[in-house]
Amino acid sequence: MFLTIPTLMTWTRIVAIPLIVGIFYLDITPASQNLIATIMFVVFAATDWLDGFLARRLNQTSSFGAFLDPVADKFLVCAALLVLVHLQRTDVFVALIIIGREIAISALREWMALIGATKSVAVHMLGKVKTTVQMVAIPFLLFDGILFGIVNTNVWGTWLIWLSAILTVWSMAYYLKKAIPEIRARAK
Repeated sequence: MFLTIPTLMTWTRIVAIPLIVGIFYLDITPASQNLIATIMFVVFAATDWLDGFLARRLNQTSSFGAFLDPVADKFLVCAALLVLVHLQRTDVFVALIIIGREIAISALREWMALIGATKSVAVHMLGKVKTTVQMVAIPFLLFDGILFGIVNTNVWGTWLIWLSAILTVWSMAYYLKKAIPEIRARAK
């Protein structure tokens, strides 16, 4: 099921990456760059929920879609974080924590799948909360202004991205704790 509606929506998140990055190279005002990049990020991030909903609703779930969905999410988040580091709107340490965790947990999940223990590292609510906080923090930092005349998105985004980094470490520790018994059992 390579070209189902849900899978095509997942592909849009990957295609969005150079578009969002490219906005910051256009000869337009920084405020326009911020607004366009924010809107694009929010729209494409929303496809994460929508593609899963449609896959279940249209009975178009597939192994390929289950593989591609988290990959697309990670690419989109990592690209946005690199843009934010480049624009000096977030700390490189935060980006390293988040990107490093994504690589480590992806590798752990792949290895656990190879040994037949995928249930040990199945997605947990803590990971979903972490993702939600990231998906709110990133648009706030991309917007980098005052929203509705009262919300300083840079301040809120900075607090949320640090909260996201804490949740990132916490969720990684959770997944590692769940995987250790399987790792020990297989090492014997």
